[in-house]
Amino acid sequence: MNALYAELFRAIVPETVLVLSALLVLTFDLVLGRRRTLAERLNLAVLLGVAGVLSALALGLRVGPVGTVFGGSFLLDPLAVAVRAGVLVLVLLTLGVVTAAPQTRQPAEYVALILLATVGFLQMAAAQQLLLAFLSVELASLALYVLAGYDKTRPESAEAALKYFLVGAVSAAFLLFGFSLIYGLTGSIQFGKIAHTLGYQAMSPLLAVALVMVLVAFGFKAAAAPFHLWAPDAYQGAPTPSAALIASASKLAGFALFWRLLWSGLGPVAGQFTTQPGTPGWLAIVALLSAASMLLGNFAALAQSNVRRLLAYSAIAHAGALLLGLLSAGHSGPGPLFYYAATYGVATAGAFGVLAVMERHGRSQELSDLAGLYRRSPLLAGSLLIFVLSLAGIPPLAGFFGKFAVFAAALQMGGVASPAGWLALLAIALSAVALYYYLLILKQALVAAPAADAAPIVVPRLAALTLFVAAALIILLGLFPSALLDRL
Repeated sequence: MNALYAELFRAIVPETVLVLSALLVLTFDLVLGRRRTLAERLNLAVLLGVAGVLSALALGLRVGPVGTVFGGSFLLDPLAVAVRAGVLVLVLLTLGVVTAAPQTRQPAEYVALILLATVGFLQMAAAQQLLLAFLSVELASLALYVLAGYDKTRPESAEAALKYFLVGAVSAAFLLFGFSLIYGLTGSIQFGKIAHTLGYQAMSPLLAVALVMVLVAFGFKAAAAPFHLWAPDAYQGAPTPSAALIASASKLAGFALFWRLLWSGLGPVAGQFTTQPGTPGWLAIVALLSAASMLLGNFAALAQSNVRRLLAYSAIAHAGALLLGLLSAGHSGPGPLFYYAATYGVATAGAFGVLAVMERHGRSQELSDLAGLYRRSPLLAGSLLIFVLSLAGIPPLAGFFGKFAVFAAALQMGGVASPAGWLALLAIALSAVALYYYLLILKQALVAAPAADAAPIVVPRLAALTLFVAAALIILLGLFPSALLDRL
């Protein structure tokens, strides 16, 4: 037993560092920060938070893949290490723009909540049993609910938090009920043992109910249609760094967890989706969620004049493409799914970072607020150009290769004439629709003239460094996609 605990403590070194960093942030603010200005307290909290995340990243990479841990509860394989590193990088990008956003009255608590949410994300990446999966999801979700409603000066923030919390509570109930049914049918909470037991069982009505419950909960967490209604309000009302964290790191960790759950635990009841007619299973449900998300997300985004709501519906469309990657991951492996989720997270975090800097100097909610950004701040305009073109899937940026890898994996499942192939062709066609509304953003930022009273925007040094790093990652991962794809 002592050996097991020693192995566990070694495996969760990054999480331990983050928890200690959160406590350190709160302690320093309590002891030293009360006599300082709000800006100084925020800078100190962010500095300690960045140091904690960098330490967790270095130690996590040093631990590396070690296999199953603590009786099979954790699995530290190359995917878990990659997802952990990706999550920590996205959290660093989020922390980098916190000081540029409008200041909060409790900066230490805000940074501590970001670190605690990150602990949940890291656990999601390595969870290998139902109980740990549920606890990690809820640990991250509880912190995100508070982060979404952290701006007490705006009613929209309270509305965002309330809707996010209510929908999250419903999805938690669905997830726990589905997990309880799976445990009752298999007698185990370990993914591997669940798969072994289900391999000897036929699809039963109770198992079908369990699968639907789990997938409904996953749809809520991923903001997939028709379970997406919380996303536009949460993206619009949450503080900008909070929205960046919800849109980037939580998606990467969430898809990693459900890839493990669906393929490692529920793989025997996936069904057949490469021929007509297919055998029943969860693949067909995921395909329907993917198609609905891509259709609704892309066409609803066309009608948006609010930048954040546009990015929210864009996120719904990207969730559909990620579901396509999840669907084909059983054939191609998790590489394309991880690459897409990671590069999408970097681009989205960067786009919200630009909005955070703009918000400090005036309005940044409507498309018209972006007018003349190239004159007000060439750095912000250039960064936004890279992020938006990556989201649109324009080569040679990382977003193009993410979409290419996912669509190619779907086509390889059963060819163009298979249901997976039709879904991939739908995703390719809808990419043209997405290009239109992304160009609306760039038209305002790069072509439209600024308002008469628009002042130049001064970008803080940390925010400028963060945007530069994010843009560089988008370019480098686009030029060298094999740096990630070949590792998984």
